[in-house]
This record gives sequence, structure tokens and C-alpha cells, in this order.
Amino acid sequence: MTRTGPAIEADSLVKRFGDFTAVDGISFSVPTGSVLGLLGPNGSGKTTTIRMMTTLSPPTSGTARVAGHDVTREPAAVRKAMGLTAQGATVDELLTGRENLRLIGDLYGLSKKQVRARADELLEKFSLTDAATKVTKSYSGGMRRRLDLAASLVAAPPVLFLDEPTTGLDPRSRNELWDVLRDLVRDGTTLLLTTQYLDEADQLADNVIVIDHGKVIAEGTPLQLKDRSGAASLVITVSRPDDVDAAVQVLEGRIDELHVDRDSRRLTAPSEGVAALAGISAAFTEAGIELDDIGLQRPSLDDVFLSLTGRRAEPGPDEPDPESPDTTVSTKETRA
Repeated sequence: MTRTGPAIEADSLVKRFGDFTAVDGISFSVPTGSVLGLLGPNGSGKTTTIRMMTTLSPPTSGTARVAGHDVTREPAAVRKAMGLTAQGATVDELLTGRENLRLIGDLYGLSKKQVRARADELLEKFSLTDAATKVTKSYSGGMRRRLDLAASLVAAPPVLFLDEPTTGLDPRSRNELWDVLRDLVRDGTTLLLTTQYLDEADQLADNVIVIDHGKVIAEGTPLQLKDRSGAASLVITVSRPDDVDAAVQVLEGRIDELHVDRDSRRLTAPSEGVAALAGISAAFTEAGIELDDIGLQRPSLDDVFLSLTGRRAEPGPDEPDPESPDTTVSTKETRA
């Protein structure tokens, strides 16, 4: 039976370590087949939240459900319904790519025929077929990350948790991994993604939650959060330096606040929307002033992050979990 309700739910989740509160009453809901981006600075509680949602760390209070199963009362059912890609790649470096996937399939209890078929399918999907018989210690960082994600999908879980999945990858490897994740979502997989790459959330997430000091401080679609940081700006680049003064005259009476950068031939002003943009463009055409570019520029998610937390995101490991001396969580731990 296909689920129609939320694939992932958290209700007032709290995690305390002695007197320290790492997660303080976080709540959210992720519809089936969508992507939730969980953003926050280092130490904000992202990894601790993931550990609670994936049954690796019990909540101090509150509840959470994955694919309809309670993480505290039904941990085994939760583990069967989910995959986890943690911050560090957890593949066995002494095994080949295919052997790593077959090992995970054996842990899931799949038949040998199922394991062979699934391993071949995933190796092809993640562009690893040519490297399938090579030991993974010879893999590049991007190849290991793709193999790690493939391992979390051996049992085709409907829900996937990704904790900083592209940290340390080069831009090309990141883009390749993004394409794979988009394909998974199109096929119906639900993703919960923690990241400090603001462009990653912008590219992948349907909705975003920003947390700081263990609390939710903002939520909404990427566009809604950008709008909270201020209106879009009208940005005009004049083709010829000699036309900058004439361009300013065209905008007089139309725009109250105008910033002029003569070196770059750029004029910037608060925008009143697409309708105003069309009228201004027509005015430049009528005045015979050529433009290299005219358009609306919205605040970036990085601007949102700065305005909400007072600091920019800095990619790197998230907060350590006092329950474990090793913050790198093996994917295989979730399948015990």
C-alpha cells in the first residue's frame, strides 16, 4: 500500500546531554516524495537530529516517525524503511565496489539473486560499473561518496537521510551527486538533507528549516526564506559607459533610491516586481539606451542564513555527539 501521509515527522524533539540541550523542541513534517533541507551552523543540532530520526540516539523527549513507524517503539521497522548516508564515507576500503554492495545486501537478508541484481543496478546508476571490481581505497572522494549513497539504497528504502552528503567533494562530483538525488526524488524517494552548502539546499530542497542552538528559527520554501531577507533588487547593466548618466535620467521619477556603480556600468535599486521591470525596459528602449542586462536579483540563501544567524555558513563537521567518541556513523549501524 502506498503511503499518502508524511514520510518523516518530528514532534517537539528534545535531546539533552547532562545540562546541555543539543536539540530543543524541533518539529517538522516531510511529505512523501519531497526534500526537506535542514540548515544550520556548526553545532546547531543537525547531526543530533539525524541520529534521533534514524534510531541511533534516543530522544530525551518528543516523538518522531519514519514511514509511519515510531523511532522509539518501532526501531526495527524504521531501519527497514530508511537509508542513511552519514558525514563520512563508510565503505570498506579493502573490498571492491561490488563486494561492498553485496555485503550490505547480505546484512539486509536479501537473496543472492536479489543482491547481484541490485548491486549491478546501483553500480550502473551511480556510474561505477567500470570500477566495480576495484578495491575502494583506490576510488576518488567523489566515487566513494557515490558508492556510500548506493549502499544506503541497496534495499530500496522509501526514505533517505543525508547528513552533509557532499562535504569535501569537488564541484563536478557535487553536481553529479545532485543529479542522482533528483532522480531518486522523481522515483518517489523522500529525502531529509542536512547541509551547510546554501546552494545545495537551493538546488534540491522543496522546503527548508533553519536551526540554531537546537531550535527552529525559520522555515519555508527557499523562495519564501529569500523574501524574508528583503525584496528583490532591480539590476541594470548599461552597455556603454557614456550612457550611464542618460540611464540615470530615465530612472528619475520612477525609482526613489538608486545606487550607481560607474566602473561596472551597473545601476541597482529596490524592485517593485516584474510589471515594473517590463515598463523600465521599455523606457530604455524608447530612449535608445542599450543594455547588457536587466533583471531581478533575489537575496541568496546565504543572505538568509546571515540575517537569521548573524554569521555565514562554514562547511565542516557538525556538532560531536557525546554518546559516541566517533561522530562518523556507519550506514551499516542502522541495519542491525
